[in-house]
Amino acid sequence: MAREVFFPNSDNKPVGFSPATRVGNLVFVSGQVAADENGDLVGIGDAGAQSEQCFRNIEAALTAAGASWDDVTKITCFMVNADDYAAYAEVRNGIFPENGPASSTVFVTALVRPEMLVEVEAFAVVE
Repeated sequence: MAREVFFPNSDNKPVGFSPATRVGNLVFVSGQVAADENGDLVGIGDAGAQSEQCFRNIEAALTAAGASWDDVTKITCFMVNADDYAAYAEVRNGIFPENGPASSTVFVTALVRPEMLVEVEAFAVVE
């Protein structure tokens, strides 16, 4: 089966990876950070604001690949500070108030840039 790649913002394509790939009915969304459509970091020092932007970016990638929140089966969050978990969980629970996908949170020592606090990836199955 062929792998399709998707770039929600064709004016700001990352190099070396695709925000989303699809093989058949499986959609894989790369880890999304709190960068806006121009590549500027949103919410410096605010894990809640960064989480919101991560989920906005995931939604854009899902949409580009023909998927939606209803198709998401698994999310993984990478966080720098355990104390920020509540802010992240509040955002996640707002998107998935009931019957959310499988979810993991991993605490890491750092992300790609020191001011990044949260990164979230997602997997979806489209019917």
